[in-house]
Amino acid sequence: MKKIDKKELIEFIEPNIESFHRRRLENLLRLKLHDILRRKNPYLFKAKNINTAESLIRSLLDAFLSSQEEGIFGGFLEELAIFICQIAYSGQKSTAEGIDLEFEKERKRYIVSIKSGPNWGNSQQISRMRDNFRKAKRILGSHMKNEEVVAVNGCCYGIDDSPNKGDYLKFCGQRFWGLISGNESLYIDIIEPLGYQAKKKNDQFLIEYDKVINKFTKEFTQKYCTKDGAINWSKLVAYNSGKKTS
Repeated sequence: MKKIDKKELIEFIEPNIESFHRRRLENLLRLKLHDILRRKNPYLFKAKNINTAESLIRSLLDAFLSSQEEGIFGGFLEELAIFICQIAYSGQKSTAEGIDLEFEKERKRYIVSIKSGPNWGNSQQISRMRDNFRKAKRILGSHMKNEEVVAVNGCCYGIDDSPNKGDYLKFCGQRFWGLISGNESLYIDIIEPLGYQAKKKNDQFLIEYDKVINKFTKEFTQKYCTKDGAINWSKLVAYNSGKKTS
């Protein structure tokens, strides 16, 4: 095992976190009003008694952006985990279906499916992961007669105090980062570099975010508000959920 120093972490994280901020901003600037009106639940926002166009647009946009950011950042964390394991245990990105990382440690071959957090999937998705583990174990087992193959669902944050799931292990947060690095404090060490230029990048984002709020609010008011200024919920729901006519 090779110990990972802070400089190596910083040299990987800083340019890649820049990419996260860039993609986050690009996604915002590409958005159209119909993107958020079609993909979010209008019934929920009516139930929350949102009655102004600006409040509705802000709520819809925030919910939409949050989902996108989770996906972008989850991809970054997966890349970070693979990078760390490459240094510590010569780990490599797996070519097996549904497996993200493979490495050897203490005479065991680990196959890892990486997820952002512990509550990532429904029963069908978990069953699919189990199937992928079984296939990968079968293939690896035919080549490695004397090496145990251990399947791991690695979650970048969170806690699961019952990691043994029978046919695989679920390691979350500290357990996961410790497994792939050999360093039990790594899960804390990575937090500081993630803040690289965060205020500057977020300030730039907020300038464009406010412009989008104003633009979408104006467009929404023109299309989905009555003459006296009330939100026309029937028209909005029809756009979101009604049958499309030719």
